[in-house]
Amino acid sequence: MATKRRHPASTASPNPPIHRAGDRSPNANKDGYFYLSTRPLYILLFLLPGALLYEIGSVRYLSNPDTGTVDQIRAERLMRNFFELFDLGDTAVYLPGIMLIAVLFVWHILLGDPWRCRGKVLLGMLAESIAWTIPLLVLSHIIARATGLNAAAAAAAAPAVGDLAGLSVPARATIAIGAGVYEEMLFRLFAIAAVHLIIADLLRVKEPLAKTIAVVLAAIAFALYHDVARASGGIDMPRLINYLAAGLFFGGLYVARGFGIVVAVHATYDLIVLVLLNTD
Repeated sequence: MATKRRHPASTASPNPPIHRAGDRSPNANKDGYFYLSTRPLYILLFLLPGALLYEIGSVRYLSNPDTGTVDQIRAERLMRNFFELFDLGDTAVYLPGIMLIAVLFVWHILLGDPWRCRGKVLLGMLAESIAWTIPLLVLSHIIARATGLNAAAAAAAAPAVGDLAGLSVPARATIAIGAGVYEEMLFRLFAIAAVHLIIADLLRVKEPLAKTIAVVLAAIAFALYHDVARASGGIDMPRLINYLAAGLFFGGLYVARGFGIVVAVHATYDLIVLVLLNTD
């Protein structure tokens, strides 16, 4: 009698709880760009310059020397508030950035990937991120035209740090980079993983339904996280639709191409809208 052999679960997925078919396949090209660009070491090296630019820019362009405070991306502030529950004092301010590096570093060690890195893969990730930004800009433009939403309000990071009016170009650029890093860290890297864990592992919902539900719920949370209330009361539907569409786009891209690409696309999109298109 023939017996079915059980295949062990893959540990090589770029998004640990959300396994992709290409990563489980024994024929996956582990030396190819599409595989390497989803590995944690490449993601860390690719995102590290942007993360450092944000930390430097937040101190230089978003700080208020009179009050001694520094404006933060709302997603980063939420993570900082979580750490403050453990009475960590002033060090809580730096922990979101440290956590990003630590997660990718530990992830790399657990996977047992080699420490060598190919520069052409990092350049390819940059080019791919720019390419993926184009359809997002088109989607945002279509939604803006259909709903009457202006270009500045269409930025995924627009309300991330209070009122953007009067902020310098470097300050807006800092916000754009920070939103790409920390909003994707919160809503894609953590939220999708957590929802998928509950739905797939605890509730036993099968793929790809579990993956789809995780992406949709994270996109809804992403939309509601932004300021979608009208000054006169009620919900600003054009803004809500725009953020929801962006969240679905980011979620799909995260599942398909990993964390590094989606962070860069988010940051590039916001840089274009907040810096190049925003002339206020």
